[in-house]
Amino acid sequence: AIREGDLNDVVTVSREAAYTEGSSMYLKVGEKLTLEDLLYGLLLVSGNDAALAVAGFCGGDTETFVGWMNDKADELGMADSLFRNPSGLDEEDGGNLSSPYDMALLMRHAMTLPLFRAIVSCETYRNAKGQVWVNKNRLLEDYAYTTGGKTGYTKQAGRTLVSSAEKEGLEVVAVTFRMGDDFAFHAQCYDEVFANYDD
Repeated sequence: AIREGDLNDVVTVSREAAYTEGSSMYLKVGEKLTLEDLLYGLLLVSGNDAALAVAGFCGGDTETFVGWMNDKADELGMADSLFRNPSGLDEEDGGNLSSPYDMALLMRHAMTLPLFRAIVSCETYRNAKGQVWVNKNRLLEDYAYTTGGKTGYTKQAGRTLVSSAEKEGLEVVAVTFRMGDDFAFHAQCYDEVFANYDD
């Protein structure tokens, strides 16, 4: 979406997007928001409705956008990943498939994009309409060296967390699947790496 769209583009919310299940921005059919608003809603509050709205707008249709996702995964060497939808929701055929290693590859790449980095490091976002979204990544508040991340949950995947932290020029990415106390575990991992890494 960052590559294909303009942040000021105005997106009209489709019925498909508005009625997407799971975590949501609570978008309404016909509502108009900028692409920037939708990206913040997608990454801060895990808006599945935003994911569908962004995919449909940028790709022209969801299938094209998912094709781009798989192309990017191939480009990044994500050999254990297959995307079937833009939201990550479970589907009858299993939905999206990936591994912690592949998600680390993706996060490492994404953090090189200034806009992505700005969004995932933002604790709270208020748009021009006065709508406010608070980042679900508690590490931003609880762990001083956090630079970004994305939470997730589905019944099949359990709790997932991709995060990044930086200290004294060393940036590290951590990924966990199916872990209850993931925020504390990521902070512990970062402390160990920062204490023991010797360049």
